[in-house]
Amino acid sequence: MESMSTVMAPLATAEQLAKYEAVIGLEVHVQLGTNSKIFSTAPNAFGEAPNTLVTPLCVGMPGTLPVLNKGVVEFAVRVGLALNCEIRPVSIFARKNYFYPDLPKGYQISQYDQPTAEHGWIEVPLDGGQKRIGITRAHLEEDAGKSIHEGFKDSSKYSYVDLNRCGAPLVEIVSEPDIRTADEAYAYLTELKLALQFAGVSSCDMEKGQLRCDANVSVRPVGQEKFGTKAEIKNLNSFRFVKLALEYEIARQVGLIEAGGQVVQETRLYNSTTGETVSMRSKEHAHDYRYFPEPDLLPLKISKAWLDEITASMPELPAAKRKRFVEDYGLREYDAQVLTLTKELSDYFEVAAQVSSNPKTTVNWVTGELQGALNTAGKDITESPVSASQLGELVSLIEKGEISGKLAKEIFAKMMETGHSAPAIMEREGLKQISDTGELERILDDVLAKNPAQVEQYRGGKTAVIGFLVGQAMKASRGQANPQMVNELLRKKLEA
Repeated sequence: MESMSTVMAPLATAEQLAKYEAVIGLEVHVQLGTNSKIFSTAPNAFGEAPNTLVTPLCVGMPGTLPVLNKGVVEFAVRVGLALNCEIRPVSIFARKNYFYPDLPKGYQISQYDQPTAEHGWIEVPLDGGQKRIGITRAHLEEDAGKSIHEGFKDSSKYSYVDLNRCGAPLVEIVSEPDIRTADEAYAYLTELKLALQFAGVSSCDMEKGQLRCDANVSVRPVGQEKFGTKAEIKNLNSFRFVKLALEYEIARQVGLIEAGGQVVQETRLYNSTTGETVSMRSKEHAHDYRYFPEPDLLPLKISKAWLDEITASMPELPAAKRKRFVEDYGLREYDAQVLTLTKELSDYFEVAAQVSSNPKTTVNWVTGELQGALNTAGKDITESPVSASQLGELVSLIEKGEISGKLAKEIFAKMMETGHSAPAIMEREGLKQISDTGELERILDDVLAKNPAQVEQYRGGKTAVIGFLVGQAMKASRGQANPQMVNELLRKKLEA
């Protein structure tokens, strides 16, 4: 008779889910952005023809010896510092033994019980506050190659191996089991990615395999301290899939327990088409890999002087930048979070704000007009035809009263088309704001003469109609009239 551990139980109901708590830990592999690989001079790149970015070491030829890339170690230290980890003065490389077609040596050089960085944490912004999630370790290792399978839907079945990725430098970041929901996992990954991008160690492009995630998840009754039996979900290639896979797996495990079954320790895969996790294999234990110290590499020693040098060169990280934007520029928490979604966006805003001397108006233009125009054009901030200083100059002209907000939008559209500055466009097209009292009075007299009904309404007590008359004046001046002066002069004329 089939056991309840393998029977397909119904997914848990909302009522059943409320009785349980998930315990989630994430393992994130980040490919470091060095020019060459971790133990060889082969280029560390993406998108080249298969098996062209390799050396004899990469393909496991006999007699080859690894040589550690110093730049990789520096990037690993930066990862540790970005995650508030302790940096070990001495760490050890180990051989992790397993056999797979894309691992020609038959083992992977990694770190086991003495990693480069450990005992860290990261603050994750959540609705209503923040949560600190612990980092168990961040250790260095080399990547394996890639197996490609084709033709499995028909009679022809082919498998290929591309070893270009063999030896690419990785840092594996292992979280503490502090995550309790799929939403927390999504927020953790988002903040982790931002910290690594701001630290300059990786682009974290998931489409290029630069960031990959495995999730360990178990459930337990609310209030119970003992962990349940965990399942690992492998090879999740988007944050959205991580969230969806965790939601399904939590519901599956609770449903299984509620049906009288048991969760078994295993490795599962997420099927994005069906939205389900499926069993892949029974879970290996660490001793299955037969770790032992790598005999061809000396212990890695990081001196205090070098650590101090790397620490001093660390850029401002997103959490610190958000705090400074709120405190120094008076921005809302929401705006500070939007601006730090990428380092490039936060840098753009800061340059523009310094030129404009008005951060609050600048953030509205950056997140509103600029981002809207870039989205329409299918461009990101690094491809903006309008530079940060040009946008700051435009905002400054508004603040000085030299152009109206409406005219600024007209000028901005021309800036996006041409890449020219606001003053250059204003000079070329005669778009300077009209602030001459005599010229404004002539425009207003004409507007009042053409709208006698609205004039009578205003004088009869319906003062809100002045908005219509101001609009007519701005239209007559092609948006070039000084709106503040228009309001003042119009009231005087109406009340005379």
